[in-house]
Amino acid sequence: MGLVTTRKALLLTSALALLVAAEARAQEGTAAPDSPAAAQTTSPPESPIGTDALRDRGTPLPPPNPNAVDASAPEDADADQIDFTADQLDYDYDHDVVIATGNVRLYRRSDKLRADKVTWDRKTGQVVAEGNIVIVNPGGDAAYGDRIELTDTLRDGVVQNMLVVLDAGGRIAAKRGYRQDGVITVYDAAYTPCSVTGSDGCPKEPSWKITANKVVYNPNIHRIRYTGARISVFGFATVPMPALSHPVGGVSGSGLLLPDLRYNRTNGVQFALPYFFSFAPNRDLTVTPHIYSSVLPMMEAQYRELNSLGAFQVTAYGTYSRRSDDLLAPITAANSNEAFRGYIDAVGRYQLDPYWSVSGSIRVASDRTFLRRYDISRDDRLRNNLRVERIDEDSYLSINGWAVQTLRLGESQGAQPIALPEIDYRRRLNEGLIGGRIELEVNTLAIGRTNGEDSQRAFASFKWDLRKLTSWGQEITLTAYGRGDLYHASDVASTTVVSYRGDPGFHARAIGALALDMKWPLVGPAFGGIQRITPRFQIVASPRIANLDVPNEDARAVDLEDSNLFALNRFPGYDRWEDSTRFTWGLDYSLYLSGFTVDANVGQSYRLSSRPSILPAGTGLDGRVSDIVGRTVIRFRDFVSLTHRYRLDKDSLAVRRNEIDMTLGSRSTYVSMGYLRLDRNIAPALEDLRDREEARIAGRVQIARFWSVSGSMLIDLTDRKEDPLSTADGFTPVRHRLGIAYEDDCLRLGLTWKQDYETTGDAKRGSSFILSLAFKNLGF
Repeated sequence: MGLVTTRKALLLTSALALLVAAEARAQEGTAAPDSPAAAQTTSPPESPIGTDALRDRGTPLPPPNPNAVDASAPEDADADQIDFTADQLDYDYDHDVVIATGNVRLYRRSDKLRADKVTWDRKTGQVVAEGNIVIVNPGGDAAYGDRIELTDTLRDGVVQNMLVVLDAGGRIAAKRGYRQDGVITVYDAAYTPCSVTGSDGCPKEPSWKITANKVVYNPNIHRIRYTGARISVFGFATVPMPALSHPVGGVSGSGLLLPDLRYNRTNGVQFALPYFFSFAPNRDLTVTPHIYSSVLPMMEAQYRELNSLGAFQVTAYGTYSRRSDDLLAPITAANSNEAFRGYIDAVGRYQLDPYWSVSGSIRVASDRTFLRRYDISRDDRLRNNLRVERIDEDSYLSINGWAVQTLRLGESQGAQPIALPEIDYRRRLNEGLIGGRIELEVNTLAIGRTNGEDSQRAFASFKWDLRKLTSWGQEITLTAYGRGDLYHASDVASTTVVSYRGDPGFHARAIGALALDMKWPLVGPAFGGIQRITPRFQIVASPRIANLDVPNEDARAVDLEDSNLFALNRFPGYDRWEDSTRFTWGLDYSLYLSGFTVDANVGQSYRLSSRPSILPAGTGLDGRVSDIVGRTVIRFRDFVSLTHRYRLDKDSLAVRRNEIDMTLGSRSTYVSMGYLRLDRNIAPALEDLRDREEARIAGRVQIARFWSVSGSMLIDLTDRKEDPLSTADGFTPVRHRLGIAYEDDCLRLGLTWKQDYETTGDAKRGSSFILSLAFKNLGF
């Protein structure tokens, strides 16, 4: 039949290759060929829709034989022609058939094929590949099969016993299928993004997979569609889904998302089924109806958008139900009413240019118990903010507006502040006086209340810092500070704490301070590591200030801590200034060993003036000698982290502040514990300073490779001796949580039990159960 074998006849083969290329160019035009690219292949799968069919197909093929025939076209060849390499090339003159065998590789543009044998019928244009077949499309998706029939463009064809490995992750296995214009359609198929081999390389059932009568994968829109689908989890089939589709490759598409199922005593059984609308890659909307067995449904909607200037997100909830706001008693028909209830949470930020930005946050609830009742949030205050900022290398400008909504039962909304505007401008001059650095600041603040004190403030300040190192290694910092204030206050009698009120009308004051701060780091080897001991001493001198003449809005929660021991002003805000002359001394200590570190500090201060201080009793700063404060941080690799903060009474050494936070364990198994006790003998009249005691614990235990148990608990240990206004009895659990979870590379499943011990309005105490199920790499 005129068959010519060319394994050993290299000259004849080269001539034939040029002939084939010339005829292909005559049919299809001229362009440069693509470069070969690596692909993968192995033996065919045994079961088209089982675990074996979904498994990866072995190791990469070896590189081409350097002595093999190369029929690649010259550089000016047509990009639509087929280029190939093979160990052996045969040509049937009678039937015009080309047969390539032995490590065959075909290339057309970005489409690639590899097989043991390829038969090309040049009359019909049919290309048949057999044995260890791999086809790779321009998107990187690889199709494996036993036998593939293609057109001579390598784009369209029919495959038997097929496996498609998606470049975006996931596998599609099928008994048969075809590809046309890049779209892959398969029958009797299965899809999973999960691993189908264990850590030991042995086969395993995927955590979940989708089986279907028909599967269509369109790489152009990155979406898979199923007909007659069923999702199987751990080998157990779930409810059939006649029509199902989802995106792949990290792109979004409209459709149903995974449902949410939970139960609590207040609302009964809750079922939520979100629907996702994808308007564009940067804009989407999620609408979620929440169905309850005990109350009316609730609707939730969330809109998100990202553009060239920034991003914003708006979430809204709405329902119609009976509510009870400022009531501690159980709800009855006499003390509650039915009304619309809802919540809006919006946040966004826009970067207008490299310097200017606009950001905002809006959080508004219809009533005080809505968030807790529907388990949306446990915040007791909602802060709303709108901010314009300009930031460059040496200056900062901020224009702010604030409004606060209280969710605390029994607290007056009219007493909540509305700050509009708050303007703060700062300028840094690096080449200042005598080589120091100068910081200038201008600040204004206006606070109004619908039922409370109103106040306005404006000031301008100057700060000069000069830092020097002596020949002995001491670090000395000299500071000069000056400020001029102007205040106005009205309705001061509505403020219950007298020391916060100030006098009505306009008041001006001047503030000045000089400070010297000296550190002497001593560094050297110790205990096989590096040790640093740093004695520190500070002097601050400031004339007497008329503090009580002006209102106190931002400096109320003052407390001596290690973080503010050496601060120029140990009040947290601007409205109060610590005057007189004081000396502060302390010691910083650090030890660095292999995998082990210790950081600690301790200090105390002494005030020269004997006149009474405006600092309240119990803050640790009210006497001439302050309490002793310190902090210790110990870390051992990533296994132990311990932080201890404390304050000791200057006279009795009683512990006035004892705060411990510790984490012990690895990332998979750990326990985290915390304890806080504030025993400062604070007067009950100071509403922003309360003594309290609490303990908290949380932990997680990895009980198997993919299984874990976790839990947490918060206990209020405060009693009336510590806080006369507290209703706690010294051991009052607040809430706890206990859950079990399974999580692997493609599935997350969990069951959580929560217990609340407090009833707040219509948010009843009791148990809640949450069942969560998430298929990773899947969105309907």
